Amino acid sequence: MRIRRLALSVPLALLLPLATACGGGAGDAADGKTVTVTVGYQSKTINTVTAGTLLRSLGYFEEELAARGRKDGVTYRVVWQDYATGAPITAQMTAGKIDIGSMGDFPLLINAARGKQLKEPTRLVAVTGYNLRGGLNTVVTAPGSPLRTLKDLKGRKVSTSVGSAADGTLVRALRRAGLDPVKDVDKVNQQPSVGASALAAGTADALSQFVAWPGLLAFQGRATALYDGAELNLPTFHGVTVRERFAKERPEVLDAFLRAQRRATDELRHRPVASAESVAKETGLPAEVVYLYNGAQGIATFDPALRPELVAALKEDVPVLAEAGLVKDVDVDAFVDAAPLRRAVPGASYPKAGAARSELWLKGQRSTRTFDSPGALLKAVKGAAVRAAYVPDAVTGTLWFADRAVWVQGGGQWRAFVTREGAERYVTGHAGSRIVGYADAVRLAS
Repeated sequence: MRIRRLALSVPLALLLPLATACGGGAGDAADGKTVTVTVGYQSKTINTVTAGTLLRSLGYFEEELAARGRKDGVTYRVVWQDYATGAPITAQMTAGKIDIGSMGDFPLLINAARGKQLKEPTRLVAVTGYNLRGGLNTVVTAPGSPLRTLKDLKGRKVSTSVGSAADGTLVRALRRAGLDPVKDVDKVNQQPSVGASALAAGTADALSQFVAWPGLLAFQGRATALYDGAELNLPTFHGVTVRERFAKERPEVLDAFLRAQRRATDELRHRPVASAESVAKETGLPAEVVYLYNGAQGIATFDPALRPELVAALKEDVPVLAEAGLVKDVDVDAFVDAAPLRRAVPGASYPKAGAARSELWLKGQRSTRTFDSPGALLKAVKGAAVRAAYVPDAVTGTLWFADRAVWVQGGGQWRAFVTREGAERYVTGHAGSRIVGYADAVRLAS
């Protein structure tokens, strides 16, 4: 495999202002009465919204800091910096120019390694969104592509962001399919938007990316799911990292951030449709795509807690990155620091995600309806003014757009699958089952 190292960097013009505007210490006023806090986030990586896009739009962090300022006589100023991936956030954190950042599990490990290497250590202090099976990452192909399984990727060009969670999913999935991720595919290292363009142009045969790119491309009719990351059955998540020096010098600011993140998490969980609309407005993403991941039945579960199964998964990620030469080793136990969250929001907890249910969002409605079965969803769709319909994969539970899913009829029941391979696998093992197109499924549902 040839890894084409195309730029993941941010234009210099976007980075220059950081030198004067960023950093809790470097950006403080000379009189010590003004503290500047810089937060790096990824607006379009929408399962980080409780530490980024949604949090910023709600103003909760600024509110918490204003309340703190009234007590200590300090004026706090928040600078938000938006990036496409976690790599530039890590670069700015290790330069002391970003104080708090959010990124995926694989980039978090690189964040830890680079921080230690460059003597600007960081700590993982909270989670934003997670999926215990890995459903936040998906491999897609162009509509009409002859590729049907991962094995079909042998000798093909696959776009991904090297070092990302989506790259980790690709590597693991290829190995399970019996392919060598180094020798058997031509992996192209690209930012998500560049990879999406490459897929459309035919210069890439497949794209492996993280939330929300696969869902966006499927919604737009520009991609078809080839592999559901949840088939790996390995947790994936995004989290919040902080410069250790900043956390020690400004623990009250970190506490304010974590309290604000908890409030944003509550807002998203209690008002998922309104939150999806808000994130859509801020990012330009379709609200229907945001809701696929962040909705009441969405692929991502939002909970700041550093759950043991997520920490364990992080440890399993280290060898994958080490083999790729992106890190030598990471002491995950030293990197993970649950103390600030316990201090800032003591006793906070959320239930684990349950099994996803089918969901229908009608045009003009500010709320959705859920259904106990895919068949019930199909009946409700008939003749309705549908804005979006969602259905969980019958095996992995990954939510997907009903009109983009592969439907199977058999045994008097309807089932849906994210990928055609998943549907065909089910049909092969269940005599009498058959794949049915979505329009026919809606027509036949009774």
